[in-house]
Amino acid sequence: MLPNITSPFPIRPVVTLCALITLFISGVSSGSDTESDKAAESSTFSLSTGREPYRPTLHLTPARHWINDPQRPVLINGVWHYYYLYNADYPDGNGTEWYHVTSTDLVHWQEHGVAIDKYKNGLGDIETGSAVIDTKNTAGFGAGVVIAIMTQQHEGIQRQSLFFSTDNGYRFKPYKANPVMDNPGSPDWRDPKIIWDDIHNEWLMVLAEGHKIGFYTSTDLKHWTYQSGFQRDDLGLFECPDLFRMSVDGDPNRTRWVLATGANGVGNGMTTGTVYWTGDWDGKHFTTDDDNPKWLDMGADFYAMVTWKDPRLSKTQQLTSRYAIGWLNNWAYATKLPTRNWHGGGHSVVRRIKLKSVDGRPVLISHPINALDRLEGKAEILSNIRVTNTVKTVLPQPTSDAYRLRIKLSQDSDAKEVQFRLKEQGGHYATIGYNFQNKTVYIRRDTDAIANLMPEVYREVRKALALTRDSVITLDIIVDTTSVEVFVNHGEVVLSNLVFGVPGAKHLSVESLGGDTELRFFQLSPLNLAPIKRYAGNASFP
Repeated sequence: MLPNITSPFPIRPVVTLCALITLFISGVSSGSDTESDKAAESSTFSLSTGREPYRPTLHLTPARHWINDPQRPVLINGVWHYYYLYNADYPDGNGTEWYHVTSTDLVHWQEHGVAIDKYKNGLGDIETGSAVIDTKNTAGFGAGVVIAIMTQQHEGIQRQSLFFSTDNGYRFKPYKANPVMDNPGSPDWRDPKIIWDDIHNEWLMVLAEGHKIGFYTSTDLKHWTYQSGFQRDDLGLFECPDLFRMSVDGDPNRTRWVLATGANGVGNGMTTGTVYWTGDWDGKHFTTDDDNPKWLDMGADFYAMVTWKDPRLSKTQQLTSRYAIGWLNNWAYATKLPTRNWHGGGHSVVRRIKLKSVDGRPVLISHPINALDRLEGKAEILSNIRVTNTVKTVLPQPTSDAYRLRIKLSQDSDAKEVQFRLKEQGGHYATIGYNFQNKTVYIRRDTDAIANLMPEVYREVRKALALTRDSVITLDIIVDTTSVEVFVNHGEVVLSNLVFGVPGAKHLSVESLGGDTELRFFQLSPLNLAPIKRYAGNASFP
């Protein structure tokens, strides 16, 4: 990818401010099991001494240098092998290669170094693509060999090359007849995403071709036939496309294909992000259910998304849900972040996505994977909190660098909006709010610690329509040292933003504007560190 700038909750009596303070001081624990409590009590929830002030505690970042696009993981012997674009020459040199990490739970990661080097075969640097396991030996390198096809760029010409690994994805060799797809004369021709189409019994590729997504098929991963294109001229340059089939509401007899891609939504009040359409793939053409695109994440910083299925599940379960992860950054300011040893931001938490009927149409919903729950420590829980517009309400305060907020807002509010201030210190903070009048949830960071040093797009408010469900708005918020990910109404709406507070700032507050707001439920849970096992010379880095 290149820069593209163009369970029911308990109900308790309403608490007064004094009672709330008492609850805050005493604390109320969650109903977790004894073993989890013991693990939480012995865990570390704050950054270690000497750790970089902006180093995330649970998001994937490199020890040093540059990170951007995720590359879809493959599962081998119970281990996820995951790759991302990496530039060890940043900021003094250009070009990316594939860096390799593994995980058994998609939360804790171990580095293994570069798996595919740039500039080694005369075709340029190694850019975005996808890896598959060739279980049927269609390419002739052997059954179970990992095949990676990605864009290589040399002197501005983008081509698609094939690399293969016979050691379970640790190191790849180039195919001697590369490139497997030569450029037809397009300045933008990149980011191949490949799946096995079990309906038509062939490999299927989507490729970003400027304002078009091209569809290609193959029987051997080496020879590709163009089938058709999907054209849009109102969403900027397409990047990092994806195509996959899912069941609607878990019904295997009701499936739709999802076409997703990185796009630019400036013309629609958005920034760069991931859009998608549901529709049908007949082996040659993709037909949309609705020409209007939907946004998978309404925040400023969720780009270059990849999705993947879990092959350990049954065929029906694989259709029901997929994993997804994105690059937590934006090309409008990607090189301007105030991190010290590494650059390019990081990757989002892994989400599980499902295709669900929402207000009569199929919508991708997202929520953090369950493995993140195991990072949670002892929670502080409050119910039925009255937030007035005359007194600043005291909330339990985060003591950890990363934490999780679960909140239910009652729709029976006479307030205009409610605002939660995060990372507040010295006049700097970020705001997560809900506007009851226009029914929108939003993130503001125009007063965070770096806002005045960033481009105007960084200071723009990101917002999304979020209707009440069962008389409430639910917020599930993952906060880390440099990011906020907000899942609204069980993932119907998601907003992911980088947020930079004053290093170490943790203060949390809530205000109700124009009336009173009832927080039906409030839970604050510290999130334990998920340290990355660094590779060799990177071991001294957090």
